[in-house]
Amino acid sequence: MAPYIFMERNGIHIIDLYKTAAKVEEAAAALKSIAKSGKKVLFVATKKQAKQVIADKASSINMPYVIERWPGGMLTNFPTIRKAVKKMASIDKMTKDGTFDNLSKREKLQISRQRAKLEKTLGSIADLSRLPSALFVVDVLKERIAVAEANRLGIPVFAMVDTNSDPTNVDFVIPANDDASKSIEIILDTVCSAMAEGLEERKAEKVDAPAAEGEEAPAAAKGGRRRVNRRAEEAPADEETAAEATEATEAEA
Repeated sequence: MAPYIFMERNGIHIIDLYKTAAKVEEAAAALKSIAKSGKKVLFVATKKQAKQVIADKASSINMPYVIERWPGGMLTNFPTIRKAVKKMASIDKMTKDGTFDNLSKREKLQISRQRAKLEKTLGSIADLSRLPSALFVVDVLKERIAVAEANRLGIPVFAMVDTNSDPTNVDFVIPANDDASKSIEIILDTVCSAMAEGLEERKAEKVDAPAAEGEEAPAAAKGGRRRVNRRAEEAPADEETAAEATEATEAEA
């Protein structure tokens, strides 16, 4: 992290905020592009200071997040994780169709506990039907397993990296204090605002596309009519020319 450190004072490294600002803008632009393309970004932060901030910000832009223990193999063994999510959905279906009411008291208790456990661990990624296009991590030391899995699968990693961490395995480094909740909130505000803009632009493009197609159709129809009319106008002229040629031939004869 030496290139991002401004100075050291009383054994404390001070980050160069100009470099932080530049890196935040770079990361925000890349994440905006991902959001605009309709892909998902998985937010990961299991440390106490970041949990609530991540949950609030990720939920506001409808992105998946992990704030409890990172389930090992979540990315590298994604099909198994999806099976667990489907198990949660099947329990919900049992509750709705009345099957749950026919079970014994003990079975109900066991299933309810299983559902609560799954909800706590995987509830926030229930809508993640495929691997995310990127990871946003707070504290790469604590979330090293998540970073390692993303690296193995070639998934880009965006991360807040403190001076005690190694940024080697991070694609988009944001040098910042990852222990202060205020610092985390400021960075996430900027990043999530950019992603929200990307999502809005995507919606606008979807609305504009049918309108543009609707305008092109009448124009094409008009063009077709013009061509037909032009042919109709040219036809008599051709007939007159043919008649004149016939008369001239007869006169010469």
